[in-house]
Amino acid sequence: MGRNQWWKELGLAEELKHARSQPLNWYLWPMASLADPSLSEQRLELIKPIALIFIIDDIFDVYGNLDDLVLFTEAVIRWDVNSFERLPYHLRICIEAVYNITHEISDKIYKKYGFNPIEYIKRTWINLCEAFLVEAKWFAAGHLPNVDEYLRNGIVSSGAEVVTVHMFFLLGCATNEDSATIIKDNPGITFCLAKILRLWDDLGSAKDENQDGHDGSYVTYYMRENEGCSLENAQGHVMSMISNTWKQLNKECLSPNKFSAPFIQACLNLARMVPMMYNYDENHSLPLLKYYINSMF
Repeated sequence: MGRNQWWKELGLAEELKHARSQPLNWYLWPMASLADPSLSEQRLELIKPIALIFIIDDIFDVYGNLDDLVLFTEAVIRWDVNSFERLPYHLRICIEAVYNITHEISDKIYKKYGFNPIEYIKRTWINLCEAFLVEAKWFAAGHLPNVDEYLRNGIVSSGAEVVTVHMFFLLGCATNEDSATIIKDNPGITFCLAKILRLWDDLGSAKDENQDGHDGSYVTYYMRENEGCSLENAQGHVMSMISNTWKQLNKECLSPNKFSAPFIQACLNLARMVPMMYNYDENHSLPLLKYYINSMF
């Protein structure tokens, strides 16, 4: 199935008119991270959870009221199709897509490598939705978190854990429970990647043209905590944090660890991709990203 065909057949773009529908943009993530020509099948699978991360983000940011979002998160935690019936239609079709795609990918991994990663992948979706729900509750209560509180949750809500865990298993890095456990609890390499993603996202916190959300950002919370801090100084502080996190990521990758070379390379490729994906201009668009898309497709 082509990189766009599965998305059309899923039908979420037609049902969720105000959610993002950017399959070409999303495909750049797996294309950059899993660049080896032999990994075509893995790239086509990885785009699916990446797309769903953006859709769920839009649901929490744009579509759902807090009561519905609590029900949605509880349904993800239960992971029981019978609990989906309580949800409004637009939430139900989304969680059904997450459920079905997760099981389909897990089954393919099991058939190829002999280990079913369903529990590991399911946990990443639970973590993501719980982090999104924290942000929704902050907004509903008018709570302004401090920068440490915001970043701790924002690293999870970046969605990087969902992507890296899928990559880990799609690359065949685990063939039994013992070899699978090293990806648990967001280890150093994936933690650094998630932090870089979150900070770059917040640095270019302009919204897509068709979004109307209410996210905060590390930049705005940092300026609030540091009276008199200019936008330029706050952005400089975030760039310094990104630079330091890159040093930590390089150290993690070069130090002895249990991860395979292809997985480490994929994580580094993802981190290198981040600036292009969040380099907004004054018109709230991504000219560099558009240039690469036009040149490739």
